[in-house]
Amino acid sequence: MTLRVIAGELKGRKLRTIPGLKTRPTADRTREAVFSILGPAVRGAHVLDVFAGSGAFGIEAVSRGAASALFIEIGREALDALTGNIQTCGLTDRVSVIRWDAGRNLNCLGNREPKFDLVFLDPPYRRGLVGPALSHLLAAQCLENGARLVVEHGADDPFPEPAAFYQLRDRRRYGKTLVSFLNYVI
Repeated sequence: MTLRVIAGELKGRKLRTIPGLKTRPTADRTREAVFSILGPAVRGAHVLDVFAGSGAFGIEAVSRGAASALFIEIGREALDALTGNIQTCGLTDRVSVIRWDAGRNLNCLGNREPKFDLVFLDPPYRRGLVGPALSHLLAAQCLENGARLVVEHGADDPFPEPAAFYQLRDRRRYGKTLVSFLNYVI
């Protein structure tokens, strides 16, 4: 699958993905719809891209004016594609990558400043990772009040009732994929 940066300073740049469906890259049309919904919230944001895969969400955000992005990924092949995409796009000074198993915890984010105001979560489907990932974000205390979270998940994946600190703002269906938009409110 060929992915491209859709808009901003890197518009048209090709992004490398790993072969097969191991990382399930988000289609350009779906990413375009997500960023259309986010609108001006991207500009100046500090972005966290968890289960980053190729990094398409975080790279797109930086292309559209986000101040910074941090990518978290555990898979070796995905990390190779991600770091290659960062280098190809010339973003090594504005983004960073942590190799970490976000399914277990997000302890790698403890006391991180600045806190994140835009988070992309795209865990592997059918593994029940959405709820734990949202809990890990709370435990890491890494979110700015009012942070927006974009959670991509399978239509048949269980989605937890939003915890006291998360408010479900919108949900859209793109084929077999659902995208849930949450706000973090203290």
